[in-house]
Amino acid sequence: MDVNSFLKRYAEQINGQFTNYDSQQSILIVPVSGGRFQTIICTVRQNELYNRKMMTFNSKVCSAEAEFDYRKLLEQVAFFNYCRFVVQDQFLQVEAVSALDTLSEETAKEMIQEVANLADQYELKLTGVDVH
Repeated sequence: MDVNSFLKRYAEQINGQFTNYDSQQSILIVPVSGGRFQTIICTVRQNELYNRKMMTFNSKVCSAEAEFDYRKLLEQVAFFNYCRFVVQDQFLQVEAVSALDTLSEETAKEMIQEVANLADQYELKLTGVDVH
């Protein structure tokens, strides 16, 4: 899959925005409910352990706060199709990852939408405001 061509086409299909940083990283601005938008970082990286390229879709939820019930958040992951919560750079984030060589465009679309929708929902649930 030509990742950047796919992401550009998909952004046009959903009335989003696509910005290409380089061959490894792009940004998608994805429309979500309520007229809001969610920023997704799309990254292709080499997994050294398994020696294959991985596609990662990642979106910030909010600052990682000590008082969050992280156990409850982890229990919610059981209901997600592709996503997981991660804490990175002191932010709670939603992330979906797949091997690039087996990732279809349809599955990538589903992953992107799930990341955007979950990040938006949990952002509102945890902070009460639209941050990203």
